[in-house]
Amino acid sequence: MTTIQNRTIINKPVAQVYAFLADCNNHEQLMPDSVYNWSSTSDEARFTIQNMAKLALKVDSRTENSEVIFVPLEKAPFDVTLRWNMMPQGDHATEVGLVIEADLNMMMKMLATGPLQKLVDYQVSRLSEIYA
Repeated sequence: MTTIQNRTIINKPVAQVYAFLADCNNHEQLMPDSVYNWSSTSDEARFTIQNMAKLALKVDSRTENSEVIFVPLEKAPFDVTLRWNMMPQGDHATEVGLVIEADLNMMMKMLATGPLQKLVDYQVSRLSEIYA
């Protein structure tokens, strides 16, 4: 299993950050320009990544003010889980992390690790900008 992750501190209460991340409709704001054809509900999102693939993700579980886990809604090129973790840092700050766990064979690992790390870094950075 390949694990790709990044963390940041958001100067907002954990409940506010959780409410944003628990709703798939908000995740379009976290996507890079290479993502298009976005459609979503509060529980699932469908989109296309330029020159790569169409993806559909759904919320697998929500743990209030702590974690939101996404899994593929349809058959994906490989097994993957996206996990947003939140930990309060006092009353007015939250440590937020995005972890992607992907079951990649050696060839896919060589091809996908870089782009997946860029995606994680971008999404964590965008979340920081939204709450700046």
